[in-house]
Amino acid sequence: MRAAVLTQYDKQKINLEIKEVSIPIPKENEVLVKIYSAAVNPLDNMIIRGEVKLIVPYKMPLVMGNEFSGVVEKVGTSVTRFNTGDRVYGRMPLSKIGAFAEYAAIDENALAIVPEYLTHDEAATVPLTALTAMQAFEIMNVKAGESIFISGGTGSLGAMAIPLAKSLGLTVYTNGSADNEERVKTLGADRFIDYKKENYADVLSNVDYVLDTLGDRELPNEFKVLKEGGKLVSLRGLPNERFAKRAGLSFLKQLLFKVAGGKYDKIAGLKNQTYDFLFVHEDGKQLEQIGKLFSADNPLDTSIDTVFTLEQVNKALEKIKNGRSKGKTIIRIAKE
Repeated sequence: MRAAVLTQYDKQKINLEIKEVSIPIPKENEVLVKIYSAAVNPLDNMIIRGEVKLIVPYKMPLVMGNEFSGVVEKVGTSVTRFNTGDRVYGRMPLSKIGAFAEYAAIDENALAIVPEYLTHDEAATVPLTALTAMQAFEIMNVKAGESIFISGGTGSLGAMAIPLAKSLGLTVYTNGSADNEERVKTLGADRFIDYKKENYADVLSNVDYVLDTLGDRELPNEFKVLKEGGKLVSLRGLPNERFAKRAGLSFLKQLLFKVAGGKYDKIAGLKNQTYDFLFVHEDGKQLEQIGKLFSADNPLDTSIDTVFTLEQVNKALEKIKNGRSKGKTIIRIAKE
């Protein structure tokens, strides 16, 4: 089968090779999936640059790709949740990625059935953002009637996090450029702040939760709008000791991340707030739960910017690197 393979980390350039590799043989708890569509994410470029190797130390050569939709071709002997022919999607297990390929053997616990109203291209846009939002809300232990600020909520994460937050009974604030205001309010945002006209740090205060998508340059302002005792989860800040313990990392890495994320813990401590870093993991049951929150009448919001072929994977990764996409970038591997 064809697969896009990383042979070494490289901070300077993107260079995956399209290689012929053996079709994987599923273990007893795995499902062999024919991949129809895979989404390309900033995470893929982070892996190529070696930026997550302290969290997940991948071995080379590595078949790349984290998010996909496809069809079950074969099931392992102990698999109970899926059958041949099922349409499935998911976030690849952290320990065994490989969605940029014609086939992948995936632990059944990472998978969920694709909602009927989604095409494979559309379904491939969902798992990472949906699971990121759900896992962030889980860490925060959000409660109905409280408020959340989702920074930069006009992107693909906001398209998932805003309606999920509303379904959980939260009041949602977000910011971005004015041309996205109507769309974001349609998704459920209660207040939209045009960043060219107002600084959210000047108009928001005592927010119960903050979901950070912008990282270091905005974290001080995000802590400022967070109430005393509030909770902040960051997707772009530095890992801290709380993250390392939650992820079950070694004692040495716990010490390392205690130092790395210490400055955010220190800021949070001034107002009895908590800071958590999130590196989203696979969870088929969570993805299944998310699918049940939506329906054909109230569908999962999907947006596709550009579709590439597997042979164009490096162009797709370059596009993600350059930013400014208005939706997910997809690699279409098989036709529906």
